[in-house]
Amino acid sequence: MTETDLVPVFDGHNDTLLRLHQAKDADVEKLFIEGKSGGHVDLPRARAGGFAGGMFAIFPPPVEKARRSAVPSAPSDSEPLPPEVPRTDALNSTIAMASILFRLERAGALVICRSAGDVRNAMAQGTIAAVFHIEGVEAIDPELTMLDVLHAAGLRSLGIVWSRPNAFGHGVPFRFPSSPDTGPGLTDAGKALVKTCNELRIMIDLSHLNEKGFRDVAALSDAPLVATHSNVHAICGHSRNLTDWQLGAIRDSGGMVGLNFATGFLREDGRMNADTSLDIMVRHIDSLLQALGEDSVGLGSDFDGAMIPAVIGDVAGLPKLIDALAARGFGRALIEKIAYRNWLSMLERTIG
Repeated sequence: MTETDLVPVFDGHNDTLLRLHQAKDADVEKLFIEGKSGGHVDLPRARAGGFAGGMFAIFPPPVEKARRSAVPSAPSDSEPLPPEVPRTDALNSTIAMASILFRLERAGALVICRSAGDVRNAMAQGTIAAVFHIEGVEAIDPELTMLDVLHAAGLRSLGIVWSRPNAFGHGVPFRFPSSPDTGPGLTDAGKALVKTCNELRIMIDLSHLNEKGFRDVAALSDAPLVATHSNVHAICGHSRNLTDWQLGAIRDSGGMVGLNFATGFLREDGRMNADTSLDIMVRHIDSLLQALGEDSVGLGSDFDGAMIPAVIGDVAGLPKLIDALAARGFGRALIEKIAYRNWLSMLERTIG
């Protein structure tokens, strides 16, 4: 397959800014633009795989030890929630990773997009379209003053929680098997955050949110319900995955789900194992299409934030998934919807 034959992919979630920050490399622009071994996303591999852009997440704080201890190496049905993160730590790391995003834009590696039109323009020019996203809003104060600052800086999408509690709500622990009904719903501050995000046209990401919090967002929000990187609970019974009623609520709102490539959320046994086939990825996509319809399914890889199937490897391996969909009988029009068109439509309806 040549580069001109590639189906462009707009991806619902990556943790590349976290990886670059953890690299402790003073020249992150060079690290991303020239590409080095390790990780999943850099400019050379993005071009090789047809990666046109996506939601570039900031996950606070970037403490490798804390994250490693928070994600169990084997499935457990009793895994506790990781502890809360102090706001000062989260604020410092959020600003540091936002700085990396701005530096990459100044270097010409990508364009920070504040609207769906910006994404389309960047794609037309062959430049990576980056939507500024935060995964876990510990850096934002309950009074939401920092939200105004981040929005002015380009924030257009946020996940209220990662898999831990904060001032706004509770995430789901990394439990398997488990339902997502693992704790209380949104706090009063969380409910106010939902309303303000609607007013500012910031897309709300339901990935990592527990069941009661999900219900609260569904009741409060006037925007489509979106899970940028989540899979089907009926196939993989992980607390992170979406149950039938959650998928129904997303469908009824005209929302969308992006397929998470993390092997622990794909496999029927819930294990993080790189020896995971493309077939199970296609099975999740099939199930999402049945539950949501062809206009509401996309990709949300979790590149640079999870163990993904070795057959994909990194962002350069995206054409292998596209080819697997074609081999399953998906037509070009449907493949393009899943690869990028549905995300562009969703961004038009959420951020403008």
